[in-house]
Amino acid sequence: MASNTKAQAQSILHLWNIGIRAAAEIRRRTNIPRSTIYYNLAKLRKTGSTAHKKRSGRPKKITSENSISVGQYIRRNPAASSRKLASKLSLRGVNVSYSTVLRHLASLGYDKKCPLATPMLTRLYKEKRIEWAQRHLNDDWNRTVFTDETSFWLFSNTVQYWYRGQRPVRRIPKDRTRVNAWGGFCVRGKTSLYCFRENMTGPIYVEIIRDHLSEIRRMLRNNWRLQQDNDPKHTSRVAKEFLQENVPTVMDWPSNSPDLNPIKNLWAVLKRNVEMRQPKNIGELESFMKEEWTKIPQDIIRNLVGSMKERSILTMSNLCWSELR
Repeated sequence: MASNTKAQAQSILHLWNIGIRAAAEIRRRTNIPRSTIYYNLAKLRKTGSTAHKKRSGRPKKITSENSISVGQYIRRNPAASSRKLASKLSLRGVNVSYSTVLRHLASLGYDKKCPLATPMLTRLYKEKRIEWAQRHLNDDWNRTVFTDETSFWLFSNTVQYWYRGQRPVRRIPKDRTRVNAWGGFCVRGKTSLYCFRENMTGPIYVEIIRDHLSEIRRMLRNNWRLQQDNDPKHTSRVAKEFLQENVPTVMDWPSNSPDLNPIKNLWAVLKRNVEMRQPKNIGELESFMKEEWTKIPQDIIRNLVGSMKERSILTMSNLCWSELR
């Protein structure tokens, strides 16, 4: 019961921090009992926090009045550093360290992270995405081959490690080498991974598709369609001519929509697995890429294909909710 009450208080605090403070709206969004909402809103207005008042111990350096001021400043300046906030508090006669400010912000429910990166979409792009999602909502995704290219860098440094004490150091060369890769998958499996080091061109793209047609046909026979993004190499004259003659259907795809392509999730899995093996040279990098590609479980493939309807629904609901802003 206590944990449920705490979770409800945290939900109310989160909505309060993003500017939603009407009890009716909080009730509509969370279905929390009205008495709990009114109780926590009263505490927030009085103390700036939903935490229970402690009966004993050293008094807090940051009073409820200053806490409210901190919250107001954070909402106006969300990128402010804890040192800046400590400096602002000192002007009010409150001398605290920046670490104290960090702890206080955490008690208020704040967490500092980079904003989630999303595609830069104009109103027209948003409209096109909604139209695309509506048109393909009930598609048979089991006959779609999802494709894409990506790059793998030698000495990548993106895997997080647990450590105690001093943060570990990894030496990274100034000039790193990369290997490009093309891959595809469908509900029945994956194509082989094609690795290359030159820049992609229309003719190179045609050769890649040509070399993998037999693999795709073995998996889906002739009842399949190709998914590709709108990269200029994919839509070049030489590529269009080849695809018209050799591919049953080329699927339309909305511009600036990498988030809709499930192969992006597959790349993330592959890159992590390759980096965990810490390749020491370009030969090992390419070898590990191909080995780890073949090891990706079929369950992951099926789940990604099965996610397409949900991706379409989320695309429509998110963009409609934002009223095409």
